[in-house]
Amino acid sequence: MTETTYNYKVVRQFAIMTVVWGIVGMLVGVIIAAQLAFPTMTEMLPEVFQQYLQYGRLRPLHTNAVIFAFGGSALFATSYYIVQRTCQTRLFASGLAGFTFWGWNLIIVLAAVSLPLGFTSGKEYAELEWPIDLLIAVVWVSYALVFFGTILKRKVKHIYVANWFFGAFILTIAILHIVNSAAIPVTLTKSYSFYPGAIDAMIQWWYGHNAVGFFLTAAFLGMMYYFVPKQAGRPVFSYRLSVVHFWALVSIYMWAGPHHLHYTALPDWTQSVGMVFSLILLAPSWGGMINGIMTLSGAWHKLRTDPVLKFLIVSLSFYGMSTFEGPMMSIKTVNALSHYTDWTVGHVHSGALGWVAMVAIGSLYGLIPKLFGREGMFSTALVELHFWIATIGVVLYIAAMWIAGVMQGLMWRAVNSDGTLTYSFIESVERTYPFYNVRLLGGTMFLFGMLLMAYNVWKTVANAQPAQDVIPEAAH
Repeated sequence: MTETTYNYKVVRQFAIMTVVWGIVGMLVGVIIAAQLAFPTMTEMLPEVFQQYLQYGRLRPLHTNAVIFAFGGSALFATSYYIVQRTCQTRLFASGLAGFTFWGWNLIIVLAAVSLPLGFTSGKEYAELEWPIDLLIAVVWVSYALVFFGTILKRKVKHIYVANWFFGAFILTIAILHIVNSAAIPVTLTKSYSFYPGAIDAMIQWWYGHNAVGFFLTAAFLGMMYYFVPKQAGRPVFSYRLSVVHFWALVSIYMWAGPHHLHYTALPDWTQSVGMVFSLILLAPSWGGMINGIMTLSGAWHKLRTDPVLKFLIVSLSFYGMSTFEGPMMSIKTVNALSHYTDWTVGHVHSGALGWVAMVAIGSLYGLIPKLFGREGMFSTALVELHFWIATIGVVLYIAAMWIAGVMQGLMWRAVNSDGTLTYSFIESVERTYPFYNVRLLGGTMFLFGMLLMAYNVWKTVANAQPAQDVIPEAAH
């Protein structure tokens, strides 16, 4: 009888590209952070290049590269690995899985070319123009076929909870992308949204917040529910809680989007619904955080010697902090202070760097040696160094933005006894400059950590014999 092995080729491809795109996305982030700290820095370049490197063009490139290139590649890699291992069967339609790798990376390259050229729909996290949107839909449907096809051909009855999170993420992102990206093409590089005015804003933030909720939360929770127990060598603290966490999260998240549109033309009742559901979200979010951290019960001592576990557990701490901060910022009176300030930027990056990047990095450090037949990473000391550099970098970044944001909000609302504004807008900008320098330092540290990771991964996979795990006989 011919032995059946897992399909690790596509997992290896996505895992390596996660590191590559992480460096690219974070490098662009550091460049735009430097532009805010030093606004004239691009003036030394030839004028022909300046338009392509201005903040307004690089910022959407940064968000797309970090969320969809880095984060997306990490999710493809880990979901393809986890669904095979937990279903004890080879990936369904290996050729289609290979297409998702090349298709996804083609999308990323097209984004990297089109956004600096100024081709954009202007929609947050959905800036890519309609031909690329169509390609995204094709790749995503292919991804769904591979993932759910593997679930259907599983050799075990039980569907592990991580796969529920991945499944919800895949289905929801498909719906969000297709509905939000509906557009009327004018040329190959220009289209107009299908929706008018306030309706367009409502649909955009239904999409935008749920891109955070499902792409950057539910999917990475699927990652967490596999790699934290694996790395700790312990079962999930409460499997029942993980199921409650899943259903509560996916039921509530969908309604929270309007909190991005407080004090706008959106009807007041819609804003209030978004606020209420955001506050309710605190419960399942913290339930998941506690479940992940308590999985270390009986294994806390491993944190002293295992930097991979440090990445995973600290990421859960940032997840808890971000999912407390988000609901608080959705309260209208708090939002009146925080809206349009750098506090929002601090909140986003406590989730994006502290939670998403840290859990992805930790999971990859646990996964890559297995994919390349190694006992562990080339250097545990470098993983430890990466952990501390990344953690300090995140703290510097978000603390600077929190302080700057609260300061901005207070300055903008300060009035004299005669009702005139106490400060001009430019004064708030001047006061913000020191914090932009601290943010630049924090972001640079995080980027340096990614470069350390790239070196460590390079040394780990060099001359390695790619793993070919045989599917257990019991599964046949």
